Amino acid sequence: MDELDSAILRELQADARLTNRELAARLGLAPSSCLVRTRALRERGVLTGFHGQVDLAKIGRSVQALIAFTVRPLSRDVIRGFQTFALQQPEVIAVFVLGGSDDFLVHVAVPTISDMHAMLVDRFSKRREVVGFRTSIVYEHVRQLSIDPAPAD
Repeated sequence: MDELDSAILRELQADARLTNRELAARLGLAPSSCLVRTRALRERGVLTGFHGQVDLAKIGRSVQALIAFTVRPLSRDVIRGFQTFALQQPEVIAVFVLGGSDDFLVHVAVPTISDMHAMLVDRFSKRREVVGFRTSIVYEHVRQLSIDPAPAD
């Protein structure tokens, strides 16, 4: 990763809809050179996809929460099974497998608190491996839109 690759990443993270020609102009590159570098970033797995950002409130999912789950027994099969189950739930945005006192952190978005309660009681708490969970309501969610590579040693 050199400074030009980092600049390509910054620009595409800010606006993934840029055409190659627009990206090249912003970076002062020939379009052909820009295309070669962008393709190389994809081929190396640095750029893994391009996504649309959605306003959750505008699609009827204004209540967000982070739910920490403890599961037992801890085994690869149990972890994989719970992760698969969680990702199949329409309310789930992301699943994190953790080390420490909690085994999973699940980010969800639902229309109402009642929907959250129903999801937890009717589906998650019925899972045999779930021994406990804690729910934290998200009041505000902001994220870094551009992430630079770590500095080289």
